[in-house]
Amino acid sequence: MAGGDFQVVRGGRVLDAAQRAAQPADILIERGTIREIGAPGLAAPENARPVDATDRILIPGLINAHTHAHGNLGKGLGDRWTLELLLNAAPWISGRRAQADKYLTALIGAVEMLQKGCTACYDLFMEFPLPSADGMAALGRAYQDAGMRAVVAPMMADRSFYQAIPGLLEALPDRLRGEVERIVYHTGDDNLAACRALLQSWPFDREFVRPALAPTIPLHCADDFMVKAAELAREYDIGYHTHVGESKVQAVTGLRKYGCTLTAHLDQLGILASNFVAAHAVWLDDDDIKRMADRGAAVAHNPGSNMRLGSGIAAVRKMRAANLAVGVGTDGANCADNQNMFEAMRLASFASKVRGPDHRTWLTTDEVLGMATEGSARVIGFAGKLGRLAPGYLADIVFLDRRHVNWTPLNDVVNQLVHTEDGAAVDKVMVGGRIVVEDGRCITVDLDRLSDQAAEAAERLRGANQEARRLALALEPAISAFCLGLARAPYHIHHYGGPPGIDAAEPPLHP
Repeated sequence: MAGGDFQVVRGGRVLDAAQRAAQPADILIERGTIREIGAPGLAAPENARPVDATDRILIPGLINAHTHAHGNLGKGLGDRWTLELLLNAAPWISGRRAQADKYLTALIGAVEMLQKGCTACYDLFMEFPLPSADGMAALGRAYQDAGMRAVVAPMMADRSFYQAIPGLLEALPDRLRGEVERIVYHTGDDNLAACRALLQSWPFDREFVRPALAPTIPLHCADDFMVKAAELAREYDIGYHTHVGESKVQAVTGLRKYGCTLTAHLDQLGILASNFVAAHAVWLDDDDIKRMADRGAAVAHNPGSNMRLGSGIAAVRKMRAANLAVGVGTDGANCADNQNMFEAMRLASFASKVRGPDHRTWLTTDEVLGMATEGSARVIGFAGKLGRLAPGYLADIVFLDRRHVNWTPLNDVVNQLVHTEDGAAVDKVMVGGRIVVEDGRCITVDLDRLSDQAAEAAERLRGANQEARRLALALEPAISAFCLGLARAPYHIHHYGGPPGIDAAEPPLHP
């Protein structure tokens, strides 16, 4: 093999999570794949290109198990939003996007993730009224141009948020109900026809950008639609990702509508399978967790978003005890504000501690790190290829500056990766052997131009979506009151941080 096909990373310390250490070692890379890891001075072909890792800790690229690229142009637009208030605001914060906006919003997220040590993600992308080949191509090009791996899944529904929750339409003021009823979604068959068309002509290398399907929320999709989407995913051997039991409103509504939990209903439909990913999964009971594990499904745990939207705290310890695969995600920037997987790991660790005082049940830092690497690799369909620095794995490597204050002093590399590192020490990022971040900055994208384009797009979209903003704000009081009633209804599990009834007992601090 010619030396030009090789790279050798020298002078770094390679993470050994099992030993909670980062030992001096060199890495030999052949055509984007790790071929050997050995002691300093590792033999390499004469013409192998050297990569200097002096004073650097080398870790596998973090993997974001759940995000939404359309949220990147809408970051910072909400404060005290529950999930349901966020869904109500969706036409305002994500509406009227041109093709250039779809590319731009994905590029913003890709740059942020890469600069913060994340090299792959599962992106559930919303287009209205239907997924389009052009839109998904714009999304894929953004990841390709940035140099980041992604699984991209068109997010679909055949009924609006207002139709999805029985009784909500009737609870809206008469003067607003008519405006909401004019929001009409395409049928499930229309959505799936659009997806089949883009799957038949997928233009990207699937080792970097691969497709999946994402019926957004079971309550927002007819059963027949959900089943046909699962059949299409199996036909093309791709992933199937949906939001399950994210909020108590969803859990209560599902039980009332189907006479069983949402997870049990999906199982009855034959949808739970090894390609199935449940995002959030906050309101899963023990039987739900067992069902998911028995079917070989997986969960994308989004602790930051779950707390940001007041959705609750997922029972991740129970999931792991049941051998249910769990990855870690950030969720979208319009409901979790950043795309920082280091922060997501820290919050995953902390959230487990809020569930109870028995420290033996809390997630350990090595568990959290494993979930954000190999666990998320399993979620996005790259198990055995990503999430570890080892021979045969793809060379997606993050170089952390050991001289950065985050590592001063270096005591326990695993604890500090999860509890101390915030992305500030990221110096270099390699994806498939290609350097895409250097000196902490993404070098595949003109960052100044990106900032200018984002500012222009945000200003234009603020004007274009003024009417949608007006309607969303006008609807908030009625939606809040109705959904709070559902959230306070009895349910057989309690996954909030406070005791049952605390939300009803405490008056608001602000009107």
